[in-house]
Parts: sequence; structure tokens; C-alpha cells
Amino acid sequence: MELRQLRYFVTVVEEGGFTRAAQRLHLTQPGLSAQIRQLERELGQPLLERGTRGVTPTEVGAAVLADARAALAAAERIAHTVDEFTGLLRGQVRIGLISGAATEEFDVPAALAAFHDDHPQVGIVLTEATSEHMLAAVGRGELDIAVVGLTGAPLDPGIAVDVILDTAVVAAVAANEATAGETMPLRALRERPLICLPPGTGIHGVLQHACAAAGFTPNIAFEAAAPPLLLRLAAHGLGVAVVPELTDAEAAAFGVRTLPIVEPELRGQLAIAWRTDRPGTPAAKVLLGQLRVALGRPSDKAR
Repeated sequence: MELRQLRYFVTVVEEGGFTRAAQRLHLTQPGLSAQIRQLERELGQPLLERGTRGVTPTEVGAAVLADARAALAAAERIAHTVDEFTGLLRGQVRIGLISGAATEEFDVPAALAAFHDDHPQVGIVLTEATSEHMLAAVGRGELDIAVVGLTGAPLDPGIAVDVILDTAVVAAVAANEATAGETMPLRALRERPLICLPPGTGIHGVLQHACAAAGFTPNIAFEAAAPPLLLRLAAHGLGVAVVPELTDAEAAAFGVRTLPIVEPELRGQLAIAWRTDRPGTPAAKVLLGQLRVALGRPSDKAR
């Protein structure tokens, strides 16, 4: 019996099937199935069974599952202990990043490059997805660190966040549109076609939660992952774009005018997220510390 076979068994149970487990483990499905059969032969009992709800553990498999997880956790702790004793960082760090988060102000690539220069033996696995997807992946232990937009939904109790950007959420309208004032009350958006980032993103979540609290469902006419596209749609009069705060020069360049959303004020927050209820690898801990310093809010860096 080998540790990797136990890892394969646990992954199949967690994913509920061989196909998704093979993708997660970067194996072929036949190869994964062969390893599970070999483990079952060594133990003399079937561990998994296929049913209408996917692959589930047998009675014996369910009994083995806890010990298999404990064995994997023990092996990981041993490796961490040796790494900390020798000062060696190795393995890989899995980091998630929302689209558009890598800017001049938040230069994630530069931070990753600095970490790689210091620890070339550590692999960096980068994933780009929505905030909602990556927070769930951090919660499941599939990502070590994620840079996400907070949606306003409650976080998993085991997830900690460090807010690196807190900005107003504004309504962007065509530059030539007449408005009643210099702000946009949330209730004024009730009947307007809105232009927003897709579901699962921070701004979309903030908007949905605020509208729900105000007693209405927003009329989202257009969704796009690229903020410049949202602004161009608004500039052509196709709706009100709900976006993070822009400078006057940025708004003018896109042909829009921005009004702070008020009553209530909406805020967009960019944050670094990680788990606190399970030990991270030494490499993940080091990268997390470097990211919190490199991407910290300007006011924090000045202190």
C-alpha cells in the first residue's frame, strides 16, 4: 500500500467520481482506476461502488476513509517538519487570482516573480476564476491563497481575509446623460437597465445583496468580465454600469460620467484569502506573507 493510492482513493470519494478525480490529480482515468483496483486487491475488500449518484464508498471504504485522510495528513506534517528544520521550501503553491486584479498598483506577477527568484524549487500553480469559485476552492483546500473581490456573502469560518483595496462602487452613465444630482441613490437603479460584472464576482455580489436588502431585484441587461467593455456599453447609452470608482480622467477617456451610489453607499473590496483552520505548507505561508506585504493598502505600507 502506498500513500499515493490512499490519496487517489480520498480524491475519488471527494469528487464523487473517477473522471473529476483524474482531472484533479492530473492522471488518466484508466490509470486512476487501475491504482484503486490494486489498493482494493491489497486490502482484500472493495472500497468504492458506482451508483446512480456517482461513486460512493462501500461500508469498508467509509470506515477506511478517516484513517486514509489521517495518514495523508500525518505524511504532510512530517514533510513540513523536515522542511522547517532544514529551511528548505519545496513542493508547490496554488494561488487563485480574479481577472483584472493584476494592475500596476497590485502587481501580483512581480510578487510571484520575487518569490520564484528566492525559492526556484517551489512550483507556482496559478488559477484565474470568479471570486465565488475561488473562495469555495480555498474552503475545500484546493487553493492555498486567492486574491478575490468580496461579494458581501458570509465567509467560511475557516477562511481569513486581508483587505488590500476598499473603494466606492459607482454608477457610470453616458457623459451626455442628464441626471438629477451628483449621486445615484440605490433605489434609482430599480427601473434602470444595469451593466455589471458576471455572477460570482465581488461587484456583482455586492450589488445583488444591496438590492435584495432594498427589496428589489436588479435589472441586469448586460454582463461582461472586462470592466472597459462595461464602460463602453454605458457610454453608448445601453444602461448604467456598476463599477469600482474611477478617476475623472479615466471616466472621460471612456466617455462616461460617474456618480457615487448612495442610500446606502456601496463598497468594493479586494482581499487576499487563505484558510486558518488547517496548517498550510511552509511555501504557502512564505508566499502569503510576501503577498500581504507587497499588495497591502498604500496607507498600510506607509506605516
